[in-house]
Amino acid sequence: MKTTKEQRKEKAIEYLKALEIYKPYIDGFRKDNQVCFFERYAGFWAWQDEELAKKVTEIEEKYKCTVYAITHEWFHFGECYSFLIIPEDNEDWEYVIEKVAKGFYVFSYVWNKSYEQDSEFGTIGIQSFGGGIRRVG
Repeated sequence: MKTTKEQRKEKAIEYLKALEIYKPYIDGFRKDNQVCFFERYAGFWAWQDEELAKKVTEIEEKYKCTVYAITHEWFHFGECYSFLIIPEDNEDWEYVIEKVAKGFYVFSYVWNKSYEQDSEFGTIGIQSFGGGIRRVG
């Protein structure tokens, strides 16, 4: 069933809490729709990077989803930003986040900035520590 942006936002807040994100980042998302991106657990506001802020808007509009957090990593296959998302259809929500022994599996859109054609949706491994997150798989 299709959901509203407000319903997706409430679900995103639930997942931010599950990931044990630093409370001020959750509050910024709740009050001002501010998305945080993380580099090796350290958090920054996405609006601090104009290109990244544009990409959040582009993804949300194109795929009718809500971005609630982003990770940034370098891999042998390129520079990647993983956008953790809540899909529009709530029937897909049961697959968005899963707690596992050493972290979480989270549904995301991975933007391969180095090789755009390799950008895709999928499940990634996330580890939480000290109020931040990082991609581990």
